[in-house]
Amino acid sequence: MKIVEAHGLGLRTRRGWVYRDVDLTAEAGELHVVTGPPGSGRTSLLLALAGRFPHNEGTLRTRGPAALGQVAGVHEPDPALTVAEHIQERLLLLGPVPRRRRQLVPVAAVRARRAYRRDAFAAAIAGAGFTDVPLDPDVRGRDLTPQQRQVLGLVLATLSGPSLIVADDVDAGSDAPERAWLWEALARLADQGYAVVASARAVEPGARAVVHRLGDPSLPVRPDLSLPATTVPTRTVAVPAPAVPTDATDPAATADSDATADSDATADPDATADPEGAGDPAGDPATPDIVDPEVNR
Repeated sequence: MKIVEAHGLGLRTRRGWVYRDVDLTAEAGELHVVTGPPGSGRTSLLLALAGRFPHNEGTLRTRGPAALGQVAGVHEPDPALTVAEHIQERLLLLGPVPRRRRQLVPVAAVRARRAYRRDAFAAAIAGAGFTDVPLDPDVRGRDLTPQQRQVLGLVLATLSGPSLIVADDVDAGSDAPERAWLWEALARLADQGYAVVASARAVEPGARAVVHRLGDPSLPVRPDLSLPATTVPTRTVAVPAPAVPTDATDPAATADSDATADSDATADPDATADPEGAGDPAGDPATPDIVDPEVNR
């Protein structure tokens, strides 16, 4: 049974693509892993598959409800609550499984929700198949290790009896043995009939998973012809013409310049000493003063 079908899925914003050209089909009992570098859109894609994030390209079809595991910044343990309190709170919110849905919910989840007033912790852990994990029911959310946060998120996700479970960055902050245990735990969830989609930076060797890589430089990228070419606005700036330097090494030019200066000084001795011409800021320095002989007398 196909739980998730995504074809050409993408999200484009004004700043560019968040994720694009994603083809993913997950059936019940399968584990899929989305890998890629930071900023490749892994978290956004997982949330979109679970119906918590938009997409505006391609098609997405889902069957049955989806539940979130650990997603940093979106779905995390409460720092003040213990592990047991997290489970009790979730079971109280869910209540017993309605009779009309008991055939759609795994038997383990039904049993866990019946035990929400008795030993809820043990029933929930057993229902998820994580009895071998060292998870203390009295540890508060703020003190959980990265591996324990992932485990608690998966346990809480199974309580609602979803068809799809998503978990983000399952390998973050864990060492090699912890990562190996988490990959095996995700495979066990898939064996129970869930469609599981997780994200990670890399997949451990030997993990039973279908891998989808985002931002792979080896994959061809289809050019987006619908987007206009990016242009940079131009601005016209008036640039003054550069001054032509006088060639001081040319003796002829130097002699002509000196002769012209001496000729001007001899022809008009009063123009240089005229206070009006020197003090008039609006005067044109390029226009010589005209001397009236009648006035000078």
